Amino acid sequence: MPDNAGFVADTEPFRRELLAHCYRMLGSIQDAEDLVQETYLRAWRSYGGFEGRSSVRTWLYQIATNGCLTELAKRSRRMLPSDLCAPEQDPGASPEGAGTEVNWLQPAPDAMVTPDSADPAAIVTAREGLRLALIASLQFLSPRQRAILVLRDVLAFPATEVAVMLGTTTVSVKSALQRARTRLKELAPAADQIAEPTESQARALLDQYIAAFENADAMALERLLLADATIEAPPLRTWFTGRRTCVPFLRNYVLGSPGDWRMLATSANGQPAAVAYTRDQHGNYQAYGICVLTVTGQGIRQIRSFADPSLVTLFESWLDPASPWPSPFEGRGRE
Repeated sequence: MPDNAGFVADTEPFRRELLAHCYRMLGSIQDAEDLVQETYLRAWRSYGGFEGRSSVRTWLYQIATNGCLTELAKRSRRMLPSDLCAPEQDPGASPEGAGTEVNWLQPAPDAMVTPDSADPAAIVTAREGLRLALIASLQFLSPRQRAILVLRDVLAFPATEVAVMLGTTTVSVKSALQRARTRLKELAPAADQIAEPTESQARALLDQYIAAFENADAMALERLLLADATIEAPPLRTWFTGRRTCVPFLRNYVLGSPGDWRMLATSANGQPAAVAYTRDQHGNYQAYGICVLTVTGQGIRQIRSFADPSLVTLFESWLDPASPWPSPFEGRGRE
């Protein structure tokens, strides 16, 4: 029998970063949780035979990465509405849903996947490697290219170790990495193209966004959105670009009346986010999903709203109980 105490001591410190790694690979935080559980089960079963030829961390990443590759061979890539069609240009267009066959990308709670570290630089670096734009772009790489790019460029494993993890040669790793980097540059905006806001600016924009939604204030949202803002709202396939198109969509199909929405501030993928609830016909608030904002110092560039109640349950479990944000349910029913 493996030494349980020794196994836990050796492997548990890496659980959170392995979850982040599996999320980058799979694009689903729920699938990543399952894969990490499977990784630890496999590691436990083979722990007695671990000879220390690599570090425990490298060994766990080898198990997790190959597990992800096996899973990715069985399923289609995770997508966003912008992967399916061109943006809708008609402000009065009725949004269309996508079929159930679409596998949607998911956001991830920062508290779940960022390192438990006192080093601010380590946290910033980790969040940059989890931005939704990057996770979405990674889905366009082949699974093997994705694994190599993440292991080399995000996690900084040496090419020799990556080759051993994947059962290939160092030359093959370097070749695949070059192709992956080239493809990623075509897909993802460069960091210097996005004017990062200060933490206080991002917090203020999130505050204002939540207030505008809860008050059904389309004019306030119009002031917050940049001229080239976009909105994606899976499982709707229709998405909108440009403030003049986004605002009518929000006003006509989303906002409703004051009090129809309640939101809790949080963060996802290193970005400001909100856990959203909608009021039903009985006056009770029901879980809706997660809204993730891409913001600059000048306003909101992108809204991605994921209508998935299961994500609400997940995010709620990671909300800080000591958070100064007020509960949206004070004095109101909730079921």
